[in-house]
Amino acid sequence: MKDIQTRDDLHLLMSEFYLKLLADSKISYIFIKVAKIDLAPHLNELVDFWEQILFETGNYRKNVLQIHSDLNQKTKLSEEHFAIWLNYFNITIDENFAGQNAENMKTRALSIATVMKIKL
Repeated sequence: MKDIQTRDDLHLLMSEFYLKLLADSKISYIFIKVAKIDLAPHLNELVDFWEQILFETGNYRKNVLQIHSDLNQKTKLSEEHFAIWLNYFNITIDENFAGQNAENMKTRALSIATVMKIKL
């Protein structure tokens, strides 16, 4: 398996990841009923975010913590939600990629989730 190297790799990863999230009723309602995401633009924003984190070439400028804080005001983001999110995230990476960027992405996701849980 190859490592995550391009924006296209990130898009594939986010698409596969969201297929899992949206199929799980324990978490899908947050995206569908609460946040009411429009999937295509949302995936592009996620790719922008991870491109910035991994390659420092993205153009993501939004405040991720504020976005999730606003969402948390609408529906409590629980420990279980974060565990489900991280589990699918790691599984999706491991199913599609292997290498330093893949491992960095998993480490960063855990760090981001940990900070969010503390701050929310």
